[in-house]
Amino acid sequence: MIQKSGKDVITNNTGANMLPGIVSCLVENFRYKKQNYERYAVIEIDEANLKLVTEHLDPYIITVTNLFRDQLDRFGEVYTTLNKILEGIKKTSDSTLVLNGDESLLGDLELNNPCVYFGFNTALDNNKIIDINSDAKYCKKCKSPYKYHYISYNHLGNFYCSNCGYKRPNLNYSVDKIVEQSSEGSLIQIDNNEYYINQPGTYNIYNGLCAYSIAKLLNINNSVIFNSLKSQRSSFGRQESVIINNKIVKIILVKNPAGFDEAINTIMLDKRKLSLAFILNDNYADGRDVSWIWDVAFEKLTCLNITSVMIAGIRVSDMAVRLKIAGLNIEDFLLCQNHEELLTTIMNSENDTIYILATYTAMISFRKHLHNKGYINKLW
Repeated sequence: MIQKSGKDVITNNTGANMLPGIVSCLVENFRYKKQNYERYAVIEIDEANLKLVTEHLDPYIITVTNLFRDQLDRFGEVYTTLNKILEGIKKTSDSTLVLNGDESLLGDLELNNPCVYFGFNTALDNNKIIDINSDAKYCKKCKSPYKYHYISYNHLGNFYCSNCGYKRPNLNYSVDKIVEQSSEGSLIQIDNNEYYINQPGTYNIYNGLCAYSIAKLLNINNSVIFNSLKSQRSSFGRQESVIINNKIVKIILVKNPAGFDEAINTIMLDKRKLSLAFILNDNYADGRDVSWIWDVAFEKLTCLNITSVMIAGIRVSDMAVRLKIAGLNIEDFLLCQNHEELLTTIMNSENDTIYILATYTAMISFRKHLHNKGYINKLW
């Protein structure tokens, strides 16, 4: 959006979101010659590295989208992650915070920063009961269970505490209506205008709304926002589509129960015959503990027309057991011991649509394999 509004923008597009990667991005894009126009840096920052960055920089805007448990061996629970983020924010009180108002952990932060909140002013369904595996079920003020006017997914939604009165903050920007959701994207209404988000899933509606909120703060024209959301293309591993042997292969990064559940909900919108591939690793960047897969609602997949289930990765057996317990037909299981075997199995699939759900290092390494085979032109 910033780029389409005529501004010069740099970003750490390779996903290197820790301090060395961010420094490298800034060094690579440094110019000795003084410029007479504004330059913007849109930087993804690892939660634990925010405090290292704000030691040196005062960002104009800091946005936090949500807090789900991820890499438990590194971060612990979501409250630890929140505290790491707050450590970084407290070093830059002039930064405007653009926060997900539906995230109960981000309300009433007692900071000096100006805050802007975005969220849903509409319900996806009639569900008001939080799932047992959700991440932040209890009031951060008094520890009583939250109640909801409606839930969007996991613990996100229009929350309130009936005991102490803590509730969702007033929203500055909101999705007021979800007109249509499909396996290709979502048509939504914001401030009486309709926008098409060219990525499927409720979590991508949040991403689009977050980008919209920042764009409004930067005084970007509505037409630029509209066209940017409509023409948005996936980055590597984020619902990326690859053509292999005339088949559409969609690669989806999954890192935690909340994200995996939303990926499954997105696949549920696809009513065609499907093949699914699961690649589970337990390297450092994935998190060594893979017990989180037992908190993912794989049982939902039994409602789909799935004709083959490919399973690979370092923890292939763990994933196979979990999918068996979830009720998927083990006669459809195809266990692949390496990338070449998985690729061959995909090429021989009877279906024209294959979804690959992979953890971080699994996604990176399989994409490299596809790049070496000529199926992906741009690695980053």
